[in-house]
Amino acid sequence: MAIEKPKSTYQRGSAAAEVYAVLRDEILTLTLEPGSPLDETFLSNRFSVSRSPVREALNRLLAERLVETLPNRSTIVAPVDIRGFGAFIAALDIQQRHATRLAAMHRTPADIIRLRTLADAFNNAIDDEYSLQILQANYAFHVAIGEAGRNPYVLRQYRELLSEARRLLHIHVHYLDIANRKSVLRDQHHDFVDIIEARDVTAADAIAHAHTMQFHDRFLMALRYAPDDSFDIGTPPMVSKGTVA
Repeated sequence: MAIEKPKSTYQRGSAAAEVYAVLRDEILTLTLEPGSPLDETFLSNRFSVSRSPVREALNRLLAERLVETLPNRSTIVAPVDIRGFGAFIAALDIQQRHATRLAAMHRTPADIIRLRTLADAFNNAIDDEYSLQILQANYAFHVAIGEAGRNPYVLRQYRELLSEARRLLHIHVHYLDIANRKSVLRDQHHDFVDIIEARDVTAADAIAHAHTMQFHDRFLMALRYAPDDSFDIGTPPMVSKGTVA
């Protein structure tokens, strides 16, 4: 006898949003590893929905550059391109500086209130053990800076880079967490708001550049970090010259 497929527990019209949210969070926190296949049939069974909401969710993730469609039309989690990190940082630096300069020029009092609220939310997220909250709070804050600049073209490019940066930021935050240094992130967004509120364009440029370079340096430190200092199996033996190929 055929096994009946479980009925969806999602409200009508909400399935695609729910599937998107779960997959996005799993991709951002590297629970779904870069390069992992995303089969529509498998996901349909996993979430107990038809393939239509799964396809819609994958299209949203594709727009955020979190998944890729291969020539054979299969979908995978987008790779993290470490080799292209230098080029990515160069692009992020330019857009971050431009967006922050524009925000200092065009911000409104309402923008400042919103940015301070988002800066507070970022600080609160630092205390959360789940790093996803930090990723999302950071993304929301910097997108708001882009919106305060009132240039939709700059915002579009900046938002795309910020979206792509989220998985790299997860590696960065995870490093700070295990190194017990996550507190260094606190209040750095309030410094942005103070400068933007003062309409100091030069200082806005400087802090945006410093922020990018800080991310660059800490990410490289994260790649070199050896976390398990408690693991000790003694000093490795010396290799005699005769055994070296």
